[in-house]
Amino acid sequence: MGDVEDAEGDALDRVTLAAYEAGADTYAGRGTAPAADRAAALVGRRTPDGPILDLGCGTGYDLGALGPSVVGLDPAAAMLAHARADHPTVPLVRAAGGALPLRPRSLGGAWASKSLQHVPAVHLPLVLADLHRSLAVDAPLSVRVFAGEGRALSDPDDSLPGRRFTFWTAAEMADLVTGAGFEAVQATTAPVDDTHPPHLDLTATRGRTLADTVGPGMRLLVCGLNPSLHAADAGVGYVGPGNRFWPALAEAGLLPPGADRDPWRLLADGRIGMTDLVKRATPRASELSTAEYRAGVDRLDRLCTLLAPAAVVLVGLAGWRAGVDRAATPGWQARPLGPSPVYVMPSTSGLNAGTSRADLAAHLRLAAGSPG
Repeated sequence: MGDVEDAEGDALDRVTLAAYEAGADTYAGRGTAPAADRAAALVGRRTPDGPILDLGCGTGYDLGALGPSVVGLDPAAAMLAHARADHPTVPLVRAAGGALPLRPRSLGGAWASKSLQHVPAVHLPLVLADLHRSLAVDAPLSVRVFAGEGRALSDPDDSLPGRRFTFWTAAEMADLVTGAGFEAVQATTAPVDDTHPPHLDLTATRGRTLADTVGPGMRLLVCGLNPSLHAADAGVGYVGPGNRFWPALAEAGLLPPGADRDPWRLLADGRIGMTDLVKRATPRASELSTAEYRAGVDRLDRLCTLLAPAAVVLVGLAGWRAGVDRAATPGWQARPLGPSPVYVMPSTSGLNAGTSRADLAAHLRLAAGSPG
């Protein structure tokens, strides 16, 4: 494989997709053996809420190992044609990760074996968030990518030239899977052969929490303390009737049309992402520990290093005070997160009666501007 410098693109990499469309017959002729042991482990943990999704099923070599309740999905029509010939009774869908045509919480498990390695790093969080949205709570996830660092392009003499690969360390992948709302994340590496990098295998469980809705080019990254149970079940942060975040965002002129209580639309149309310092959902933020806040600051630091939002706004003083500066007051902070300046503002909770909605809107406008 050769180095590649321009592989950011979209989550669906058109160059790699073209390579698979052109090379489907060659790929099918490889006769790749199914990953029977890993597949059996996933099937054994599947919840009864729906089928297992084979995300990036390719020519279908793993479909038979994933049990009778499976759906195959791939963006390459030529690959799906081979899968359909070998598995005529399995439902197959032409689509890509990050744009799954599935109802929320309709899957009992998800399998992504050597497909997410074609997703550029900056787009992987949203692809994982889409999986989180489509999986039932407690449903299992199994991922295989190549272990390593950086990116590469398959050589011209490769059987499928022109494919772009992103390599991952266990810590990097675990970070993004955790940010996407998954729990019990475990990662292992295994050597392949002298001509291929090691495999990185990761398993996790879909948590009762919110996934990060983040990506490249954000003008602002909004960071809450942690999701409430109500927000986790609704799939939207700040969704409680007494919370003033969304009305304040609208008053600040930062809410695109149709994006009210829709973090996906807010990211796509407003370039405003959403995350939380602590992913664990609780009835009250007061249940969180200082250690959780500090670990959350470290994770957010790494996320901002990857995505470089223009600014980060922490909604609520408690997290920044516990994790960074006990004397912090609202406004711009001395410490950045990655390359991104940080603004801390009061909580938008209705319990914070001392701060008006107009004041909250003013803070959001300042955060979306520049620290000067």
